[in-house]
Amino acid sequence: MMTATAPAVAFVVFSCGNNIEEAEKLDLNKTPVQTVDDMFTVQTKNGKLELRVEAPRMERFDNDTCTMETFPDGFRVYSYNDEGLLETVLSADKAMHQDNKKNYGEFWRADGNVIIQNVINRQTMETDTIYWNQFANEIYTDCYVKMYSPDGFMQGFGLRSDDKAENATILKPFNSYGVVEKDTTLIIIDSVNFIGPFLKK
Repeated sequence: MMTATAPAVAFVVFSCGNNIEEAEKLDLNKTPVQTVDDMFTVQTKNGKLELRVEAPRMERFDNDTCTMETFPDGFRVYSYNDEGLLETVLSADKAMHQDNKKNYGEFWRADGNVIIQNVINRQTMETDTIYWNQFANEIYTDCYVKMYSPDGFMQGFGLRSDDKAENATILKPFNSYGVVEKDTTLIIIDSVNFIGPFLKK
Protein backbone atom coordinates (compact mmCIF):
# COMPACT_ATOMS: atom_id res chain seq x y z
CA MET A 1 0.00 0.00 0.00
CA MET A 2 2.73 2.47 0.90
CA THR A 3 4.65 1.71 -2.26
CA ALA A 4 1.56 2.57 -4.36
CA THR A 5 0.85 5.90 -2.67
CA ALA A 6 4.40 7.25 -2.59
CA PRO A 7 4.61 8.08 -6.33
CA ALA A 8 1.24 9.88 -6.14
CA VAL A 9 2.43 12.06 -3.25
CA ALA A 10 5.70 12.79 -5.04
CA PHE A 11 3.76 13.83 -8.16
CA VAL A 12 1.59 16.28 -6.24
CA VAL A 13 4.58 17.91 -4.55
CA PHE A 14 6.39 18.19 -7.89
CA SER A 15 3.36 19.86 -9.51
CA CYS A 16 2.96 22.38 -6.68
CA GLY A 17 6.64 23.27 -6.89
CA ASN A 18 6.29 24.15 -10.58
CA ASN A 19 3.22 26.32 -9.93
CA ILE A 20 5.07 28.28 -7.24
CA GLU A 21 7.95 28.94 -9.62
CA GLU A 22 5.54 30.13 -12.31
CA ALA A 23 3.71 32.37 -9.83
CA GLU A 24 6.99 34.02 -8.81
CA LYS A 25 7.63 34.94 -12.46
CA LEU A 26 4.34 36.90 -12.75
CA ASP A 27 4.65 40.67 -13.02
CA LEU A 28 1.83 41.94 -10.82
CA ASN A 29 1.90 45.29 -12.67
CA LYS A 30 0.77 43.41 -15.79
CA THR A 31 -1.78 41.21 -14.03
CA PRO A 32 -5.27 42.62 -13.36
CA VAL A 33 -6.26 42.73 -9.71
CA GLN A 34 -9.92 42.68 -10.75
CA THR A 35 -11.92 41.71 -13.83
CA VAL A 36 -15.59 42.47 -14.40
CA ASP A 37 -17.72 41.01 -17.18
CA ASP A 38 -20.84 42.86 -18.44
CA MET A 39 -19.89 45.94 -16.44
CA PHE A 40 -22.50 48.58 -15.64
CA THR A 41 -21.60 51.54 -13.44
CA VAL A 42 -22.99 55.00 -12.71
CA GLN A 43 -21.43 58.18 -11.34
CA THR A 44 -23.50 60.71 -9.42
CA LYS A 45 -22.84 64.14 -7.95
CA ASN A 46 -25.11 65.67 -5.28
CA GLY A 47 -27.68 63.00 -6.02
CA LYS A 48 -27.74 63.73 -9.76
CA LEU A 49 -26.73 61.22 -12.41
CA GLU A 50 -23.60 62.41 -14.24
CA LEU A 51 -22.21 59.40 -16.04
CA ARG A 52 -23.11 55.84 -17.00
CA VAL A 53 -20.54 53.36 -18.34
CA GLU A 54 -21.27 49.99 -19.95
CA ALA A 55 -18.63 47.51 -21.13
CA PRO A 56 -18.44 43.79 -21.98
CA ARG A 57 -15.25 43.51 -19.89
CA MET A 58 -13.21 45.67 -17.54
CA GLU A 59 -9.74 44.84 -16.20
CA ARG A 60 -8.30 46.82 -13.27
CA PHE A 61 -4.55 47.20 -12.64
CA ASP A 62 -2.97 48.77 -9.58
CA ASN A 63 0.48 49.85 -8.46
CA ASP A 64 2.03 52.44 -6.12
CA THR A 65 1.50 55.41 -8.44
CA CYS A 66 -1.78 54.84 -10.27
CA THR A 67 -4.86 52.75 -10.80
CA MET A 68 -5.81 51.84 -14.36
CA GLU A 69 -8.92 50.27 -15.87
CA THR A 70 -8.86 48.90 -19.41
CA PHE A 71 -11.81 47.99 -21.60
CA PRO A 72 -10.34 45.59 -24.19
CA ASP A 73 -13.69 44.78 -25.82
CA GLY A 74 -14.91 48.36 -26.07
CA PHE A 75 -17.31 50.47 -24.04
CA ARG A 76 -20.11 53.05 -24.15
CA VAL A 77 -20.27 56.16 -21.97
CA TYR A 78 -23.50 58.10 -21.41
CA SER A 79 -23.14 61.64 -20.02
CA TYR A 80 -26.03 63.64 -18.53
CA ASN A 81 -26.52 67.40 -18.14
CA ASP A 82 -27.56 69.30 -15.01
CA GLU A 83 -31.24 68.72 -15.80
CA GLY A 84 -30.70 64.96 -15.86
CA LEU A 85 -31.12 64.65 -19.64
CA LEU A 86 -28.89 62.38 -21.70
CA GLU A 87 -26.55 64.75 -23.53
CA THR A 88 -23.53 62.83 -24.86
CA VAL A 89 -22.88 59.23 -25.91
CA LEU A 90 -19.34 57.98 -26.59
CA SER A 91 -18.49 54.55 -28.00
CA ALA A 92 -15.16 52.96 -28.97
CA ASP A 93 -13.57 49.59 -29.75
CA LYS A 94 -11.34 49.79 -26.66
CA ALA A 95 -10.53 52.27 -23.91
CA MET A 96 -8.39 53.00 -20.87
CA HIS A 97 -8.97 55.03 -17.70
CA GLN A 98 -6.03 56.06 -15.50
CA ASP A 99 -6.20 57.64 -12.05
CA ASN A 100 -2.93 59.09 -10.74
CA LYS A 101 -2.66 58.61 -6.96
CA LYS A 102 -0.16 61.43 -6.40
CA ASN A 103 -1.79 64.36 -8.20
CA TYR A 104 -5.34 62.97 -8.33
CA GLY A 105 -5.48 63.42 -12.10
CA GLU A 106 -7.96 61.34 -14.09
CA PHE A 107 -7.32 60.58 -17.73
CA TRP A 108 -9.31 58.63 -20.35
CA ARG A 109 -8.28 57.35 -23.77
CA ALA A 110 -10.56 55.68 -26.34
CA ASP A 111 -9.34 53.99 -29.53
CA GLY A 112 -10.87 52.52 -32.67
CA ASN A 113 -14.08 53.70 -34.33
CA VAL A 114 -14.62 56.45 -31.75
CA ILE A 115 -18.06 58.04 -32.12
CA ILE A 116 -19.19 60.95 -29.93
CA GLN A 117 -22.81 62.04 -30.23
CA ASN A 118 -24.34 65.11 -28.63
CA VAL A 119 -27.96 63.97 -28.79
CA ILE A 120 -29.40 67.33 -27.71
CA ASN A 121 -27.55 69.38 -30.36
CA ARG A 122 -27.71 66.50 -32.89
CA GLN A 123 -23.95 66.62 -33.49
CA THR A 124 -21.73 63.62 -34.21
CA MET A 125 -17.94 63.36 -34.23
CA GLU A 126 -15.97 60.41 -35.61
CA THR A 127 -12.25 59.77 -35.16
CA ASP A 128 -9.76 56.99 -34.39
CA THR A 129 -8.43 58.11 -30.99
CA ILE A 130 -9.77 60.56 -28.43
CA TYR A 131 -8.38 61.73 -25.08
CA TRP A 132 -10.45 63.04 -22.18
CA ASN A 133 -8.87 65.12 -19.44
CA GLN A 134 -11.55 64.90 -16.76
CA PHE A 135 -9.83 67.48 -14.54
CA ALA A 136 -9.79 70.09 -17.35
CA ASN A 137 -13.21 68.99 -18.74
CA GLU A 138 -11.65 68.73 -22.20
CA ILE A 139 -11.59 66.14 -24.98
CA TYR A 140 -8.98 66.30 -27.73
CA THR A 141 -7.22 64.43 -30.52
CA ASP A 142 -4.64 65.04 -33.25
CA CYS A 143 -6.17 62.39 -35.56
CA TYR A 144 -8.41 62.78 -38.58
CA VAL A 145 -11.89 63.95 -37.51
CA LYS A 146 -15.31 64.06 -39.18
CA MET A 147 -18.10 66.22 -37.74
CA TYR A 148 -21.78 66.09 -38.65
CA SER A 149 -24.43 68.57 -37.46
CA PRO A 150 -27.68 70.14 -38.69
CA ASP A 151 -25.51 73.00 -40.02
CA GLY A 152 -23.38 70.77 -42.25
CA PHE A 153 -20.31 68.55 -42.45
CA MET A 154 -16.69 69.34 -41.63
CA GLN A 155 -13.47 67.32 -41.55
CA GLY A 156 -9.82 67.86 -40.74
CA PHE A 157 -7.01 66.96 -38.35
CA GLY A 158 -7.01 67.64 -34.63
CA LEU A 159 -9.89 68.62 -32.37
CA ARG A 160 -10.44 70.40 -29.08
CA SER A 161 -13.78 70.47 -27.27
CA ASP A 162 -15.45 70.62 -23.89
CA ASP A 163 -16.29 67.17 -22.55
CA LYS A 164 -19.97 67.55 -23.48
CA ALA A 165 -18.99 67.99 -27.15
CA GLU A 166 -20.91 71.27 -27.26
CA ASN A 167 -18.12 73.56 -28.49
CA ALA A 168 -15.86 71.50 -30.74
CA THR A 169 -13.18 73.08 -32.93
CA ILE A 170 -11.22 71.31 -35.67
CA LEU A 171 -7.63 72.57 -35.51
CA LYS A 172 -6.69 71.95 -39.15
CA PRO A 173 -9.93 71.88 -41.16
CA PHE A 174 -10.05 70.95 -44.81
CA ASN A 175 -10.92 73.79 -47.20
CA SER A 176 -14.18 72.24 -48.39
CA TYR A 177 -17.26 71.69 -46.24
CA GLY A 178 -20.98 71.34 -46.74
CA VAL A 179 -23.70 73.52 -45.25
CA VAL A 180 -27.33 72.45 -44.84
CA GLU A 181 -29.93 75.16 -45.32
CA LYS A 182 -32.34 75.25 -42.41
CA ASP A 183 -36.09 75.21 -42.85
CA THR A 184 -37.75 77.87 -40.68
CA THR A 185 -40.64 75.47 -39.99
CA LEU A 186 -38.27 72.78 -38.65
CA ILE A 187 -39.26 71.40 -35.25
CA ILE A 188 -36.54 69.56 -33.33
CA ILE A 189 -37.60 66.82 -30.92
CA ASP A 190 -35.12 65.20 -28.58
CA SER A 191 -36.25 61.62 -29.24
CA VAL A 192 -33.79 60.21 -26.66
CA ASN A 193 -35.09 62.24 -23.72
CA PHE A 194 -38.66 62.73 -24.94
CA ILE A 195 -41.13 61.19 -22.47
CA GLY A 196 -44.37 61.89 -24.32
CA PRO A 197 -47.77 63.19 -23.25
CA PHE A 198 -49.16 62.32 -19.86
CA LEU A 199 -51.83 59.64 -19.90
CA LYS A 200 -55.40 60.74 -19.17
CA LYS A 201 -56.69 59.66 -15.78
